[in-house]
Amino acid sequence: MPGANRRAMQKAQSLDCDAVILDLEDAVAPSAKAQARDAVVEAVTTGNFGFREVLVRINAFSTAWGDDDLAAMRGLGIDGLVIPKVEKAADVERALDAGFTVWVMIETPRGVLGLDRLLAQVESIPVVVMGTSDLLVELHAKDWRALEFARSQCLLVARAHGREILDGVHLEFRDLGAFRSACLESRVRGFDGKTLIHPTQIEPANEAFGVSAQEAEAFRAVLNAWDEAVAAGRGVAELDGRLIENLHAAEARRGLARFQAAER
Repeated sequence: MPGANRRAMQKAQSLDCDAVILDLEDAVAPSAKAQARDAVVEAVTTGNFGFREVLVRINAFSTAWGDDDLAAMRGLGIDGLVIPKVEKAADVERALDAGFTVWVMIETPRGVLGLDRLLAQVESIPVVVMGTSDLLVELHAKDWRALEFARSQCLLVARAHGREILDGVHLEFRDLGAFRSACLESRVRGFDGKTLIHPTQIEPANEAFGVSAQEAEAFRAVLNAWDEAVAAGRGVAELDGRLIENLHAAEARRGLARFQAAER
C-alpha cells in the first residue's frame, strides 16, 4: 500500500491478506517522502491490522531517505522492514543492527547473482521477494519470459537456505484471468506466494497459493497411510494405487500446516 495514501492504509486493515507492506519507496514521489513517512507512522500507531503482518518498505540506504525511514520505524512494533534492490549484506546491515526483521527484494542482476552469498552470510533473513518489474528493466528486456532464469535461480537459492520466497507483482491488475494464470504458474514453480498491488488480486492469490479443504483431506489420507506403513515396519505405503514414500509424507505435512495456519 502506498505510504502516502491514508485511505488505502486504512482499508488494508480489513483486507483478507496475509501481510501488508506499507510502501515508502517506489509508490511515493520524492517530494512526498517525508509526508508519507509520517502517514505510515500514524497508520501503524493508531491502526488495527489484526492477524496481518505489517511491514514497511523503506528507501534504500544509498538514497537521501533511507536513514530517516529507519529512524522513524524504531519502536513502532512492526513485523519487519522490506529493503529494496538488495545486492549484498551491507545493504541490510543497518536495519539488522537496529533489530529489525528484514525481507530482501531481489530486483537487479547483481542481486540475483549475489543471493546465495547473501543468505549464507545473513541467516536471519526469512523472506526473499522478487522485484520482477525493476529486474525486467535492468535486463533491458521486453518480455516476462526473460525473467525465467532469474526467478528459478532465486527460488533454488531460497530453498537451499530454507527461506520463503514470494514472486513479483502482476501489473495488469484489471485482468484477473491473466493474474490467476500467473499465480498458478508461480505456485507450480514452487513459490510460497505473490506480492500484490491491488485488493482485487487477493482472492485469486489466496485460491492459488492456499490449501483447499479437499486438498487438506488428501494430505491427511497420505499421512494416515504413511503412519500405518511405518507402524507395520514398512518403508513405503500405498494409497489408491499410488506409492507413498517419506518425501510424500513430508509434503503432506507441509501442506496440512499451511491449511491449518490459514484456518487460524
